[in-house]
Amino acid sequence: MPVSEHPMHALVKFLPEGSFDQVAQYLDHYKVHLTITKERRSVLGDYRHAGRGGNHRISINGNLNKYEFLITLLHELAHLLVFEQFRNRVEAHGTEWKHCYSSLLVDFVQQQVFPAEIERALRKSIINPAATANGETDLLLVLRRYDLHKKEGYLPVAELPEGALFQMDDGRLFRKGPKRRKRYECVEVKTGYRYTFSPVSEVRIVRGEST
Repeated sequence: MPVSEHPMHALVKFLPEGSFDQVAQYLDHYKVHLTITKERRSVLGDYRHAGRGGNHRISINGNLNKYEFLITLLHELAHLLVFEQFRNRVEAHGTEWKHCYSSLLVDFVQQQVFPAEIERALRKSIINPAATANGETDLLLVLRRYDLHKKEGYLPVAELPEGALFQMDDGRLFRKGPKRRKRYECVEVKTGYRYTFSPVSEVRIVRGEST
């Protein structure tokens, strides 16, 4: 069925070009009730399995760029496919989910619906998917480049040089320090207290000395 005639054609604007038909096939086949929601800070997407006589339910944040939207949808579809096969007999993000999610990613990567730099970042996810988006730091940093509504004057902490000053929305001023494992140790200028920040935390750049 052509996209323009499909009952879910409104979904097209949220997806990368060339991905709608296969996504629609999954949603149709498994009778998925898909909801596009307002921004939720705690999650990008959510899956609820079908109850007796009901539909599978997936919700995705509508503020995501089209590539992050598709990746999040595939994450939730993997939960659905695992539930269809194993019900509740396996861990939510266990081996079965990792295998299923990896297969979905490979399938869509092969269709070349992602830019080359996102494909490269997805390789790590394909080999060993993380349970949450926050575990995919390198991928998230690349995906942020495709956000349509960027906050002027803001950058992810990872893209600031060490020693740079930055400010939080509550007005607190920090100086970026070294990376400790997966997070950056930063010092609050006023108090001298040390805090750790995720590499993808978006902060406001403060023009000043960086040493």
